[in-house]
This record gives sequence, C-alpha cells and structure tokens, in this order.
Amino acid sequence: MPAPATPAPPNGPVPAPAAGPADPTAASPVRSAAEGRRPAAGWRAELGRLLEVAALVGLVVTQPLLDVLGRSPDFFLFHRADRGEIVLLVALIAVAPTLAVGLLGAVTRLAGRAARAATHTLLVGLLLAALAVQAGRHVTGLRGVPLLLVAAVAGAAGAAAHRRWRVPGRVLRVAAAGPLVFVGLFLFLSSSSAVVLPRGEGGAAGAAQGVRHPPVVMLILDELPLVSLLGPDGRVDATRYPHFAELAAGSTWYRNATGVSGWTPYALPAMLTGRYPQRGVAPHYSQYPDNLFTAFGGLYDIRAEESITRLCPPSRCDQPVSPEQGLGVLVRETGKLLGRLAAPVESRVDPEDSYRERTRAEAGLDAAEPVPDDPKFRWDSLDDNQPARFTAFLAGLKPTARPTLHFLHLLMPHSPWAYLPSGARYDAPEDLPNEGAGWVELARQRHLAQLGYTDRLIGETLRTLRATGLYDQALLVVTADHGVSFTQGAQGRGMDAIRAAPDEVAWVPLFVKSPGQRAGRVDDRNWEHVDLLPTVADEAAIRLPRRVDGRSARQAPRDPAKHFYDRPGQPVPLPGGLPGPPAPPAAHPLVGTTVGERPTGGSARVADLAAFADVDPDTGRLPALVWGDLPDQVPDGTLLAVAVNGRVGAVVPVVARDAGGRRFAALLADDRLFQAGANRLDVYQVATDGTLRRLALS
Repeated sequence: MPAPATPAPPNGPVPAPAAGPADPTAASPVRSAAEGRRPAAGWRAELGRLLEVAALVGLVVTQPLLDVLGRSPDFFLFHRADRGEIVLLVALIAVAPTLAVGLLGAVTRLAGRAARAATHTLLVGLLLAALAVQAGRHVTGLRGVPLLLVAAVAGAAGAAAHRRWRVPGRVLRVAAAGPLVFVGLFLFLSSSSAVVLPRGEGGAAGAAQGVRHPPVVMLILDELPLVSLLGPDGRVDATRYPHFAELAAGSTWYRNATGVSGWTPYALPAMLTGRYPQRGVAPHYSQYPDNLFTAFGGLYDIRAEESITRLCPPSRCDQPVSPEQGLGVLVRETGKLLGRLAAPVESRVDPEDSYRERTRAEAGLDAAEPVPDDPKFRWDSLDDNQPARFTAFLAGLKPTARPTLHFLHLLMPHSPWAYLPSGARYDAPEDLPNEGAGWVELARQRHLAQLGYTDRLIGETLRTLRATGLYDQALLVVTADHGVSFTQGAQGRGMDAIRAAPDEVAWVPLFVKSPGQRAGRVDDRNWEHVDLLPTVADEAAIRLPRRVDGRSARQAPRDPAKHFYDRPGQPVPLPGGLPGPPAPPAAHPLVGTTVGERPTGGSARVADLAAFADVDPDTGRLPALVWGDLPDQVPDGTLLAVAVNGRVGAVVPVVARDAGGRRFAALLADDRLFQAGANRLDVYQVATDGTLRRLALS
C-alpha cells in the first residue's frame, strides 16, 4: 500500500520520502522531551537533597556552635579576632560542613541512582542520630553508650520515615533556611554581635580637677583569692610570696576588698565603669561606653593590654603589641567546641582553660627585662616562658612627657595551671579533675604554684618601675577581679561556691600605692570593686563625666553591706567580716626526705614515663606533674610517695578512678628535684606504719 502523500509546506520544495525502514537511532519527539527533562529532574533532586543536608547540618553544627559562640564574646576578645575573621569563621561554620556532607553524597551518584539514594538516606540517619545525641543530653539523664543506642534508634527511625514518606523531606527543605536565620541571630542579636558590629566609639572624657596628673600603672590579676596569699598570722606570706609582701610594705592594703562577680566579663567592666553588673552584654566599649579608658582618654595616653575584654575603644588606645592569633586558632578552638557539643558525655574540660596566656616565645616578642642575678635555670628560657602580654606591658613602663595610663589584665594565676614558682612550665591533661577527694587539693596546689610564679612577675614589675624612675611618681594599683573556691564540694566560682566559701570567691587582694608613698598601711573599710574607678580618678585628679555606683577611698567609707552578682541584675548579699587565713595542710613528714633502696612489691602505670629519661631544664619545661593508675586491689585512701632522684617531692592519696582512668596525680613543685639528663622516678606505697614499698612502673 503506497504511503500517503506528504503535504507541501507553505514555502520550499517537498522533501523526498525516506527509503526503507525508519532509523532506529533517531529519537522520537516524545523521547527527546523526556530525555531533556531527565537531567533537569536529576539536578532538582540533587538540590533537594542538598537542602535537606543543609537543614540537618544547620541543626547539628551551625545552631549549637553559633549559640555558644554568640553567648561568648570573650572567646573572640581573648583571641583578638577582628571583624573579618569572625565573619569568615561564621561563614565556614554555616557553609563548610554542608558542602562537605553534600559533596560526599553527590560523589556516590557515580555508582548509580540506587547507590545515591541509599547514601542520602544513610546521611540523613546519621545526622538525625547526631541531633538526637545533643537533644538527649539536654532533656534526658542518659549519657555514654545508652544515649548512643537511643540516638541510633532515633536516627534509623527518622531515616526510614524520610525514605518512605515525602513529608519529612519537604519539611527539611523548608528548614534549610535555618542556617541563614542562625547566622542572622548571631550577627545582629547575640552578645557577640557587639564585637562584630560595634555601635559607637565610647563615652565622654573626664575633666581635669588640678594640674598634677601622675602616671597610673594598673595590674589586674585573675582568679586570685586573698586567702591564697595569707600566712598563719593573717598577713601576706613573705616566705612564699616575697614580692607581694614587698608591695604591701609600700602601699595601702585594702584588706576588706571584694570583687562584684565571679565571672570576668561582668567583674572587670564593673571595676572599670564603677557600676554594678545589670545586663549580660559583651565586655566591649560599645556596651560600656563610659569607662576608665574613655574617662582618662582626654588627658592621658592609654597603653592597655586587655585579655578577654575590649573596653578601650580604638580611638583611645594603641593597638595591641602582641601579634594577632588569626583565623587558624579560631577554627581549631571551634572544632574542639564542636567535639564537646557532639559528644554523648559531659565535657570534662573547663572552656575557660582554653584562655591560656601565650608565652613571649610563642608570640615572638623580644625580652623586656634585663637578666636578674638569681636564675635557677638559664634565664633566657624562663624569660621565654613569660606571658607575652606581660612582656609588652613591662616594655611600655617608661617615663613620658604626657601623663600615661599603663593597664594590664593578666590571666594569672588563673587556670590552666601550668607554671611552677620558678617559672618552669609543665604539661597536664586537659581533663584532669578539679573536684572530688584528692583532686581538689591537687588543684589548690597547682593554683598556689602558679601564684608563686605570679609573685615573680610582681617582682619584675616593681624592679622595672624602680629602674625607670616611675615607682615614686606613679599611682600603682595591683588587684584581682575575683577569687575561686577550693573547698571540697564547692570548687569554682558559681553559686554553690559563693554560698559555701564566699571568702575564697569574693575577697581579693588590693594594693594601692599613691605617688610618693613610702610606708605601707592597712585600710579595713568596706571596699567593693565598683570603688576602683572613682578612687583612681580622684588620685589622678580627673572628674568623671558620669555618675557611678562606686565610692572613692578619699570619701567616707560605705556601709557594711556587700553586693555580689552571680548573674547581672541579681545581687547576692555577702556576710561581713574579714576572711581569716586558711588552715595550712600539714606537710607529710616524708616530703623532702631522701629514700634509699626499698623492697619492691606491686605495680603502677605512669603516664609519660619516658619524659624522665631525658630532662633538659634549659628548655624551661619539666615533667613536674605525675599521674597514673593502680590495680583495683589498692584501696582508695592509700598514700603514695612520689620521688625524683631519691628525694620525695609529694605524698598523695589514691582515689577512685576518674573518667580518664587515673587514680593518682602529684605535683612536684620543687624544681630542684630535677637534673639535666636522665632522672629516676619512683613511686612508693606508704603502709599505715610508715614503711615504704616501691612499685614497679610501666
């Protein structure tokens, strides 16, 4: 049957009919349209999967990280992060994990659509399980393996629901806007927004009240209870802390001085603004525009070294001398934070322990001090161990033509505790407990050892001031923002510690040396740290431009009531009266004695035992903290004597095994125990009758 004639087109010749059967490779119009739609549909599916991943990663990573960082402006201030670094960090948090997970899934498309779908379901399940871990830590008492099992079940159920029904996927795709919302909340509404987007440059300058404006030198220490400095007679212990005693002998010691909060982001602004904490805002000049630096900025040059605050606006202060720490440090510390947030157990690491002062060597700064004549090791090594912020502070202590305010907030003797009194450093596990039987006393010993090194820094400050001629001319203030409790069951600075041990948390050392002052005196008036700004302003002949809550020491004493703030706007009354000296723990008679050969029996495992094989004191580091494990048959409370090169450096109890598997730890604070080269470490079990049995170490 002949084929029907093909109608001629309106224009042009009629095409010739094809000879033979149709070409099987020629696509029909229907097939061409379907194949054109298939790549588009595939890309739409990939985009949908990416949106689902973005939503889940936003809930697992972006939201918890930005929530914590948004409430921690001190994190950015301590690491001296500028606006660009913070914005880049936030962008990495919001985008990088999503891209990494999305790319991992997209690669599996090479293995086919079935493999791609299975991989996406697996990723959804894993992310839901990770989300369940975080939620479970907040709403249940489950921890560890039980929480992981429950989270795995929740993740599997969620993945099955996502694979079977369309609604979960649609909900996730809408929720993909979440990361943008979290970023917006961080940038514009969080406490850290003041650091990223500061508003304002600070308050008004004070007015001169006279013609004599002395140099002002202020050294603010951190986490230093007054009782840590006291000897049995209630005075500064001149044997352990000779330079604090020297300072007290030439200044006015306000013995009844208390901080107003146990938290530096509240305590230090109160000191420098003269006002009690009322709002939980960033310790930043945009939130506290009227402060010491803005009040003095009209008459004084400002040389300020802050740590976890930025109260001095750029228009009033020189830029920090120390180098910036950079984005790499922010990323590393944020990664550690994510690990703690995602873990199925509570973190055993205090986040503030990441606020470790960098040493002069780490910061690449030149030494600011001449070599003293009494080094225990090579002084250049110990000088390398000097905090960089302190080195920069000392370098600036020079007479100037214009009145100058020299200010340093130094995180000493604040944890992490890493210094011996000599200035040598030692290593310690980040998760070493600070609470519990045996551990709290070890924490106190480490605190006191670092306080011994802080005393050395006080001595360097006094020596520098005398060498430059500033000592007699200057108003010198040395104090601390708050203390810390080492009372069993109430260690730290929270409300439990405030109730159980207010003398350790609130009372702090305060020494004020007026220009020309020679003799020391004690003033027991009720001093609260909001009194610091008006007192310094009076001494410097500056009239403050704004009203303050504090009262100058040149005025009549305030009433006996004391105010302390665990939270802004919520004052806690403190009991009156001066803190008494703590009862010193009786030193075990074995400490300092030489031990000869003793019978061997039993065993112990000691971490980093190899460090004793080759000790080089010239590096400024010593293996001064010894920790390890013992067999279960050794009862808690058993005493261990730890000796180096035959001399006992510490006697400590065996305690219940901690989360890190440790049953004992000892600080060997006397660096004279060590020698260059190989050192012998011995651990002895002390029997109830005092006899010693040497343990085999591994």
